[in-house]
Amino acid sequence: MFINNRKKLIQYLKPNSLAILNANDIMPTNADGIMPFRQNNDLFYLSGIDQEETKLVIYPDAPKNGWKEILFIKKTNEHIAIWEGQKYTQEAAQTTSGITNVYWLDEFDAILPMLMSQVEYVYLNSNEHIRAESPVETRDMRFTAWCKHKYPLHKYERLAPIMHQLRVIKSEIEIDLIKQACSITEKGLRRILPMIKPGVMEYEIEAELIHEFIQNRSRGFAYAPIIASGTNACVLHYNSNNQACQAGTTILADFGAEYANYCSDLTRVIPVSGRFTARQRAVYNAVLRIMHEAKKMLVPGNDLNTYHQALGEVVEKELVQLGLLHIADINNQDLSKPAYKKYFMHGISHHLGLDVHDVGNIYKKFEPGMVFTVEPGIYIREEGLGMRLENNIVIRENGIEDLMATIPLEIDEIEALMYQK
Repeated sequence: MFINNRKKLIQYLKPNSLAILNANDIMPTNADGIMPFRQNNDLFYLSGIDQEETKLVIYPDAPKNGWKEILFIKKTNEHIAIWEGQKYTQEAAQTTSGITNVYWLDEFDAILPMLMSQVEYVYLNSNEHIRAESPVETRDMRFTAWCKHKYPLHKYERLAPIMHQLRVIKSEIEIDLIKQACSITEKGLRRILPMIKPGVMEYEIEAELIHEFIQNRSRGFAYAPIIASGTNACVLHYNSNNQACQAGTTILADFGAEYANYCSDLTRVIPVSGRFTARQRAVYNAVLRIMHEAKKMLVPGNDLNTYHQALGEVVEKELVQLGLLHIADINNQDLSKPAYKKYFMHGISHHLGLDVHDVGNIYKKFEPGMVFTVEPGIYIREEGLGMRLENNIVIRENGIEDLMATIPLEIDEIEALMYQK
């Protein structure tokens, strides 16, 4: 997979160009603490190396074969092995990446001048996700500043748009990895449904999920889980997960397992007492109908912008039927601030892959191999009721493939599993 990914990248590079990618940093906490390491997903996509202090250099037109692909990894020693565990050997890095030429990182400064003396264009990477915020200077940012200072006369190019083009279309291997993540996520949902009852703590539900994920060889949660009971479900990114679940309320559970660095992203709503009330059923089924309509629009040739605009009308219709909006509200609305946004504030779909909110141009037409979430919701703060349902979908040539098709979704399925004590 990684060999093929690099071959695809090379097709986008200008003649006589060099691409350089850096690993993410290990971020500190306080004192001598560190946060868990998370690899730069572009570097992982092209190499499979999930280790800090890694550099990848790609030079397709190099005059020497040994320069066409070079991987630089952290040099291991006995001290590191004792305190941190075994790191990649050069042989293991070759096996994982398919790159023959693997050097220690401390050799980079000696090799780079030889490469830069030959190339005309230099592709450097950055985080260009449309919602990215980078208050902390990344390793890529530091390297870009250093490289431009040391080599000011080269022609620099942006690598991120190319990576977005590549990563947005998943190979069958990638789709299989996401399927595995979804399968583990399903096991998590089936584990928690029978244990939910009045008085259970949100964090107890979270604990059961991580237990199930890890024992199925998941790396853990793909993102911070949301276990939001009662009014907490109206906070879109709630993750305190520290409240007791009250009888008669619902739990909005938004979680997903990560497998081999690929993400899943599921949301279900669960009645704490085992049965939905009439009002909860009505809102739940309204969200479910929006989901079904959204799936119909995930077809080749559509795009996210057009898709979301069309689904706004579907959401309006459901909110009118629920008595939350009136026709007059819609007729008199400011189109820049649609009336339905009072009860549905976020988008219905986003790209999914190595990142939960994966990279991709929102104006790019849908193509086979794209993977999206479908996650409509209705949030009624005055009623303390938040409903969101979410599945993961692959666009195919002649339709869609729901990667979560076997995960309980209908009300009757949810309620039946809650009584399997």
